[in-house]
Amino acid sequence: MPRILITTGDAAEDLEVLYPYQRLLEEGYEVDIAAPTVKQLQFVVHDFVASFDTYTEKLGHSWPADVALANVNPSDYAAVVIPGGRAPEFLRLDPDFQRIIKWFFAHNRPIAHICHAVTALTPLGVLKGRRTAAWPACRPDVQLAGGTFVDAEAVVDGNMVSARAWNDQPAWMRAFVELLREQAPVKS
Repeated sequence: MPRILITTGDAAEDLEVLYPYQRLLEEGYEVDIAAPTVKQLQFVVHDFVASFDTYTEKLGHSWPADVALANVNPSDYAAVVIPGGRAPEFLRLDPDFQRIIKWFFAHNRPIAHICHAVTALTPLGVLKGRRTAAWPACRPDVQLAGGTFVDAEAVVDGNMVSARAWNDQPAWMRAFVELLREQAPVKS
C-alpha cells in the first residue's frame, strides 16, 4: 500500500491536516504525520469574524505525530501533503523539513500544499517558474520566490497541487487524489 506523508507541527490549521488525513485513508493510502518531534500536536482553527479585518485563531483538535522529521526517509513515501496554518513559518526553518520537501520536488513525486504552507516552500527555491495557489495574503511570497500566484481553489502544476484555504479542500483533494491514482495507485 503506498504511503503518504503529512508534514506539520503545532498551530497547523486543523481542517488542513485532518481533512486530507481522513480523505487519503478513505482512498486506501497509509498516512503518517511527521512533525519536528513525536508528541501530541495542538492544531488551530482560523475563522472569520465580521468585525475583524483578518481571520481569528482558536484552539482546534490535538493529534499525535507518528514520526519525527529527522527520522523520515522520503523515499518511503509516494507523496507529501503540507497543511497551512502557522506551522509552516516554523517548519521552513527545520533542516529535516527542508531535506524532505526538496527530495519530493527533485524526484517529481506528488506534492499537495494549501494556504500558508506556501511560506514553507518559498525559501527552498522550488516555486521558481511554477504556478501555485495560496492564501491571497501570500501572493507577495510566491512572487518573490519566482512563482506565479493563481487565485483558484485547486491549481495543478505538474506534480504539485495547491489550494487557497480549507474551504477549497474538496477540489484540492479531488485533484490530488486524481494525481495519486495516476502516479501511486492503491492496489486492490
